[in-house]
Amino acid sequence: MATALPARAHVIAGGFPPGQPAGHDHDYARLRLLGFLAEQDIPASTSNDYVDIERWLPISRLLITYVAGPYPGPDQDRAIRSWIADGGKWLALHGTTGGRAVRVEGADRRRAMARLEHHETLGGFFLSHPPVRKFEVRVHSSNDRLTDGMPETFVTIDEPYMVEMSDPSSQVLLTAELGPDNSPKGFGFQYEKDTALLPDGKTRVMGYTRKMGEGGVTYVALGHAHTPATNSQPFVDASVDPEGKTPPVLRTSWEAEAYARLLRNSIEWGMGG
Repeated sequence: MATALPARAHVIAGGFPPGQPAGHDHDYARLRLLGFLAEQDIPASTSNDYVDIERWLPISRLLITYVAGPYPGPDQDRAIRSWIADGGKWLALHGTTGGRAVRVEGADRRRAMARLEHHETLGGFFLSHPPVRKFEVRVHSSNDRLTDGMPETFVTIDEPYMVEMSDPSSQVLLTAELGPDNSPKGFGFQYEKDTALLPDGKTRVMGYTRKMGEGGVTYVALGHAHTPATNSQPFVDASVDPEGKTPPVLRTSWEAEAYARLLRNSIEWGMGG
């Protein structure tokens, strides 16, 4: 049972290689997450990757990850799965559905994401994303109260993630009508088939939750954040800037009350509330 685990959280926020931002402001995300935990008087430990995950899971009820590059290896993934089966909850954010990228032979020398063990645990797999754009997010009701207090829709500026939801039993929390991949040639990651686009040809899942044993996983694709020092966006969609100029600081989803409500709800879910 989840309540049998210590009422604390472990937060992993970091890029790859170790110490590098990998295009994201992990310090900002880490501080915000610790702040949300502090609001509910939940003690927490932190790491930059999954290297020492086996030390922290047995003394944690909730795992929160915001990463760009780091991923759990096979042994670490097995530890996470066992912990979830025993009642642990994993709140996986943004780049957590990514992982190792491999070079693909071809003229543009782009990379493709490799399917690894942790993608099966997450129930989701990141394919790619077009340039940062402005879009509307639709909120779906949740049996676990994850979307309680949220509006029916909200608008954000974020990376329009293409995430394949591989577990049909997952409950959808957020969607966006982003349509087919409109990335410029050579942008993003390469993939064989767009398995993230739903049958209607326009909708993509931006968040879901799934039960596993006594615990579960909640994944939210939103949450891109960067500063001038951590930005790696060469350009953005015209919906953000007509000239394609990348905003020097981007935290739109984090600054949205709807996103904050979702994170607070997710922490309550993770602690067994």
